[in-house]
Amino acid sequence: MNQITVYTTTTCPYCVMMKDFLREKGLPFSEVNVQQDRAAADRLVKTTGEMGVPQTEINGQWVLGFDPEKVMQLVK
Repeated sequence: MNQITVYTTTTCPYCVMMKDFLREKGLPFSEVNVQQDRAAADRLVKTTGEMGVPQTEINGQWVLGFDPEKVMQLVK
């Protein structure tokens, strides 16, 4: 079972693309909206050093931006 978390904002088109891609592939995920959750946003920046979204954590590995190829490499 994959552990997938997508960190998003409300207005990010690439976040929508990432979520749609995961749904199309039948990959369940949880979503954290960093616009609504400042503590999560702070944790994200501390963890990855990146401000941009989407950032997707897959089984402890990070994918920055919308990168379907990297997602498919990381899922089991």
